[in-house]
Amino acid sequence: MEAVIVNFRGSRRVKKGNHMILHAKGVDSKDKASKLVGKKVVWKTSAGKAITGKVASIHGRNGALRVIFETGMPGQSLGTKVAIE
Repeated sequence: MEAVIVNFRGSRRVKKGNHMILHAKGVDSKDKASKLVGKKVVWKTSAGKAITGKVASIHGRNGALRVIFETGMPGQSLGTKVAIE
């Protein structure tokens, strides 16, 4: 399944470097998003490296997902696609 990185997770002043908010393709409700919790997520760089993470929980009511990656994500990852396995 394919998803797009939307934003970092964070508050007004503090951003979490390895927590990201994703919108998965075809997921538009809380029920559909809850089925993806626990799945593996892979983001690949243009250089060929891969950063993996795990879907931790849902974010809101419209199907957004909260993913925790193993390392901090660069700002260039915003708006790019990831693979949910």
